[in-house]
Amino acid sequence: MTNSPSPLGPVHPDVARAETLDKAFYLDPALQTLQHERLFARSWQWLGDLTDVAAPASLAPRTLLPGSLDEPLLLARDGAGALRCLSNVCTHRGNLLVHEPCQGAKQIRCGYHSRRFELDGRMVFMPAFEQALDFPRPCDDLPRLDLQQWGGHGYVALEPPLDAFDAFFGPLRERLHWLPVQDFQPDPAASRDYEFDAHWALYVENYLEGLHIPFVHPGLTQTLDLANYRYELQDWGNLQLATARDGEVAFELPPSSAEFGQRIAAYYYWVFPNLMLNFYPWGLSLNLVQPVGAARTRVSFRSYVWKPELRGQGAGGALDEVELEDEAVVMTVQRGLRSRFYRHGRYSPTREQGVHQFHRLIAQAMGACV
Repeated sequence: MTNSPSPLGPVHPDVARAETLDKAFYLDPALQTLQHERLFARSWQWLGDLTDVAAPASLAPRTLLPGSLDEPLLLARDGAGALRCLSNVCTHRGNLLVHEPCQGAKQIRCGYHSRRFELDGRMVFMPAFEQALDFPRPCDDLPRLDLQQWGGHGYVALEPPLDAFDAFFGPLRERLHWLPVQDFQPDPAASRDYEFDAHWALYVENYLEGLHIPFVHPGLTQTLDLANYRYELQDWGNLQLATARDGEVAFELPPSSAEFGQRIAAYYYWVFPNLMLNFYPWGLSLNLVQPVGAARTRVSFRSYVWKPELRGQGAGGALDEVELEDEAVVMTVQRGLRSRFYRHGRYSPTREQGVHQFHRLIAQAMGACV
């Protein structure tokens, strides 16, 4: 990867003085690959829930961020129950190894030339290599990534990460220690992907501020007490804490919760750069934002249910409607950015702290020499 600095300048640390990112970040094709390498490859990326590799001797392929990183990975749980994340590419000639989830696996076998690997990634057999010198070597084993787990979900970073996993997810885990996320059940029927014509970061920015809610989301406005909408910044993410209006569904919080006694409608967690974990009284709506083109974005919605009797109620009751409203506005912003009369804007010091933080983290990561 290049060591040249990003053309983006720093973002002023004082939100009351700062200007937003230059529009070149969203429009310049030369910055697209740089974003993939410096933001996505070096952050902790969601690999999905781990239900398909719950059993010993099971394999499950993953493609990390199709359309940008496109990295073939493989979750492999050995017979003793240890789970690893390996490259899903044969070290002989680059063939993809595993195409579908499977159980009862004894080895990983390449279908091209029959190179074989143990479930921990060690290369153990290769035909017609008897005369090969200095073979096998460690590079013939499948590369292994640092797999982190939380709440039944897996996370990896392709390159040395910007910070430790706990720095990204520790505040979330501590705040919601009382919530049995590992017991939430996947709901495939409510999970879907959306694609639209806008830069991925515009969608994240829209998520990070509640300023637009009364102007863009009339239905959601009726469920939330926006006068008490709160923001909390962390090192690599932030929390938007939404309070329910009287009569709307809210969490039944235990005494150990920091919000005990309050009527919380939703915990909106964002983890840099592209993961949203939206906790509602019914469960979790996880949103993964993925660039699939210079101005094309896919958002994967995945639902995990805790209390099915609360589905369809409160802040998390009309997610499809809210999503389409968000897409419509970020697509108009994408078009507006092309104007010769616009370069950058300013932040609301009280309502856009999260956007300001996002931009500062982008400028920091994009400008780092790696």
